[in-house]
Amino acid sequence: MELDRIHIVDLRVFGIVGIKADERITPQEILVNATLGVDSTTAAASDDIADAANYRTITKAMIDQIKGGRPMLVERLAQELVDVIFNTEPRVQAVELRLEKPGALRHTRSVGITICRRRV
Repeated sequence: MELDRIHIVDLRVFGIVGIKADERITPQEILVNATLGVDSTTAAASDDIADAANYRTITKAMIDQIKGGRPMLVERLAQELVDVIFNTEPRVQAVELRLEKPGALRHTRSVGITICRRRV
């Protein structure tokens, strides 16, 4: 069965990520887009939040991770966020997550990574 998709679009949080000395002390903007693979048929039938993947709870957990973590690499932060999503919401079966650091490189709007993970 194909999974339904919940989209969290343009979550903007300031946090520490990077390898340069100034990146280790100055929070910078981090932009997150996540697509969560879920089966929403039970929630659609019941119209009850208890049957749904709670994207508010997921988003709050991602914000806490970004603000509290201090990874060196965007690859690490992206994986941490996927782990947070899976640990926060058991209904999420797959995640495609795009993480960007706007302004990280001169002459670019942004630089980032996209990772795709499935629950094992």
